[in-house]
Amino acid sequence: MELSTLDYGFIIVFFSLVLGIGIYVSKKSGKDSSEFFLSGRTMPWWLLGLSMVATTFSTDTPNLVTDIVRTNGVSGNWVWWCFLLTGMLTVFVYAKLWRKSNVSTDLEFYEMRYGGKPASFLRKFRSVYLGALFNIITMASVTLAAIKIGGIMLGLEPWQTVVGAGLITVIFSALGGFRGVVYTDFLLFFVAMSGAIGAAYYLVNIPEVGGIDALMANENVASKLNILPEMSDKKALITLLIIPLAVQWWSSWYPGAEPGGGGYIAQRMLAAKDENHAIGATFFFNIMHYAIRPWPWILVALASIVVYPDLASISEAFPNVPADKLGHDLAYSAMLTKLPSGLLGVVLASLVAAYMSTISTQLNWGSSYIVFDFYKQQINPNATEKQMVFVGRMSTVILMVLSAALALTLESALQIFEVLLAFGAGTGVIFILRWFWWRINAWSEISAMFASLLISIILKLTPVGAYLFNPETGVLPDWTEYLFIVVVTTAIWLTFTYMTQPESKDVLRSFYKKIQPGGPGWSKVVNEAKTDNVEIKNAGEKWSVPSGITAMLLGVVLIYTIMFATGYWIYGKTTSAMVLTGVAAISGFLLIKAWNRMKDDIL
Repeated sequence: MELSTLDYGFIIVFFSLVLGIGIYVSKKSGKDSSEFFLSGRTMPWWLLGLSMVATTFSTDTPNLVTDIVRTNGVSGNWVWWCFLLTGMLTVFVYAKLWRKSNVSTDLEFYEMRYGGKPASFLRKFRSVYLGALFNIITMASVTLAAIKIGGIMLGLEPWQTVVGAGLITVIFSALGGFRGVVYTDFLLFFVAMSGAIGAAYYLVNIPEVGGIDALMANENVASKLNILPEMSDKKALITLLIIPLAVQWWSSWYPGAEPGGGGYIAQRMLAAKDENHAIGATFFFNIMHYAIRPWPWILVALASIVVYPDLASISEAFPNVPADKLGHDLAYSAMLTKLPSGLLGVVLASLVAAYMSTISTQLNWGSSYIVFDFYKQQINPNATEKQMVFVGRMSTVILMVLSAALALTLESALQIFEVLLAFGAGTGVIFILRWFWWRINAWSEISAMFASLLISIILKLTPVGAYLFNPETGVLPDWTEYLFIVVVTTAIWLTFTYMTQPESKDVLRSFYKKIQPGGPGWSKVVNEAKTDNVEIKNAGEKWSVPSGITAMLLGVVLIYTIMFATGYWIYGKTTSAMVLTGVAAISGFLLIKAWNRMKDDIL
């Protein structure tokens, strides 16, 4: 595919702006570790919210959504739409708690909540486990998508895409730190949104598709349009809706949707000016992430079914694509090749923006774990601020190199999504309970982490998984695999919790006094402290979780109804769309009242 001078102009201007921002803020970002990783904790909610949205754009997300829609229809997206429940809990319950903790990374929380050698081990191990292993896998998924886009749209070899896109990203990430990431995310958000919406509008109206009405009427597309799975298809109903909404959202740790908050979402909450700005940022992110942004990608995915109905048609149109990279996720890139000059440049710039935003965030976040939770804790406790910034920049480069190498061996975004989901199955509930139940200890997390990882490896990489869950000959239905991991992992960590000693009184009382989590799960600790004439509960502090859960449920209704209404407006189902829009307005009004009762004003 040939790019015009105009297309190259868009891309060159964009690259120049991003590098310019990184260089401009590099001096201030390199001042100390707090500036490099948290921008001095001075960020406003709107900038952090835009940054969260830009980060989760990613190059692999439209590919993943396309794969899901082509394979399981629009309703297949419930496999990640279910994480809205996690997101709303983070907004109305955990954002305040994280900001109160005042930690530098969410892993520093471990030595606040737990004590002794187990807490120290947990913090150090997870700094490598999440900051390196999980982080590298996530970035490899994003880079794999970039490889496919580069191969389809520009005819680039995989190594050329990796070097070209990765080099600029790692330079500005290492120079600009967190401030550079957030500032560029502001630009990347608008570029990426413009590209996604522009591409969807144009591609739905190309002659091969024939416009929105023809798309909705196409026989290959019609069966994919349902936002909810067909009630008559029990397996689809269970795997695509019931398990995600009933179990998956609270039971699994997944990057960017961690139960109890965490990861780069926590990093942004910790960088906020105060608790209110942390709440505002995460709420804005969830509205954009679930209700609005998926629809341009879904429309392109549906249009791709008309133009490329199967893998054979994609392979025929792009014969140079290696067999190990051929998948339904390629259809998104394939459709983009039909864009006209000018718009093509904007969309390519938007894809580069999505790639750079995600990778730069992952690099800075993963590097913060390595610096604060491994290097400073394990290697050099007396490290100076200059040394910590240097290690942060070096680890940024190393993480990029390792993720790029892994990306060259992978096949599809959906494959990686399912692996990451399995690796975190059964651990999520601990990340919720540790805030509100005193009995959770470091061994709870250690046992859950290793159990989930080992069970997933056994089921995914050995004959055991095929024996148990083969769709045709397995002992158990294949849709029970995720539930199996959750149940076994939960049984293991509960056993370890009660077999080991609880955290010491000093640790529990110190945590409670700082965070004030409240609730019946801490009544034993509070009452024992009173008996010992130690006051750990603030007299004026009310338990905000009940009102937070009310706001969370209203937020879920608000965002899901906006999401459904948007879809029905697009589908031309005006009556359903109007009813849902009305429900969204009512739930929004009730949410504002509930929010006011929580006395949280983001402005």
